[in-house]
Amino acid sequence: MNLCQPKFTERERERERERERSAMHCIWCLQFHLLQISKHIHIIFLSSSNLQSSSISVKDSFHMCVCEREREREREREREREREKSIMDFNIMESSTEYKEELTRNRLVRTLIERKDPSSKEVDDPTIRRFLHARDFDISQASAMLLKYLKWRRTFVPNGFISASEVPNQIAQNKMFLQGSDKKGRPIAVVFGNRHFQDGLKEFKRYVVYGLDKTCERIPPGQEKFIAIGDLEGWGYSNSDIRGYLGALSILQDYYPERLGKLFIVHAPLVFMTVWKIVYPFIDNKTKKKIVFVENKMLKSTLLEEIDESQLPEIYGGQLPLVPI
Repeated sequence: MNLCQPKFTERERERERERERSAMHCIWCLQFHLLQISKHIHIIFLSSSNLQSSSISVKDSFHMCVCEREREREREREREREREKSIMDFNIMESSTEYKEELTRNRLVRTLIERKDPSSKEVDDPTIRRFLHARDFDISQASAMLLKYLKWRRTFVPNGFISASEVPNQIAQNKMFLQGSDKKGRPIAVVFGNRHFQDGLKEFKRYVVYGLDKTCERIPPGQEKFIAIGDLEGWGYSNSDIRGYLGALSILQDYYPERLGKLFIVHAPLVFMTVWKIVYPFIDNKTKKKIVFVENKMLKSTLLEEIDESQLPEIYGGQLPLVPI
């Protein structure tokens, strides 16, 4: 018997075997858990990869949608540009056609009037155009109207102008003023009705021509019209002059067509409407559209729609003093 070998009882051996089985069980459990952990790690890795791939795919899809929308917008803008170009081309063509038609009418009118009145060679194209407009581009009527004007001008204004010495009484009434211009560059004339008195119809008609010529001389290049303010404050029956009003209206409409841009009638008393009803039927439709009766409470605001305050006469809330014609 070996004396150095320890002696174990049966019970001790059983406990030793139990410990070995416990240790083996622990080792097996540890291996099992490690295996499960590795599987989870693999799944997480795969999920991460799929998520990244999916994320890239979403980004690509979004980018593609944005690009497609941008391309569609660009196509729409291109279609809009094409439509605008078509409209512009049509307007240019139409404008060019109208311009050519206007030139043709001007030449026809010039041919007709020069055939009947050689002195009409001095008439410029803008004048012919105004007479055409006045007669709705009717060549025959415009030619007749222009010939009538030339004949009237030679007899009524033989010197080519009316001098102040020919209208002394009218000038003394100090009833017409001329200063400033509206937003379109049209000169502004102001006439006071309460300063007009019957003092010879012929001189009054000459004064009307005198005033219209002075006003038209102030019209700048590129513009053909003027505007007027007819102030009737204080107007009464002593200022009523039916023959004079009709004479002035006839001169304006027949011999200065398309010169009046707009007429503002201000401070009109109720008594004036009796005379207005007599005069109104003699006003042609084109002129009627240019006449505006202004309420006192709307006076300044209405005038400021057409005239800057710096160009408006002081008596209407502007900054310019009245300057006698």
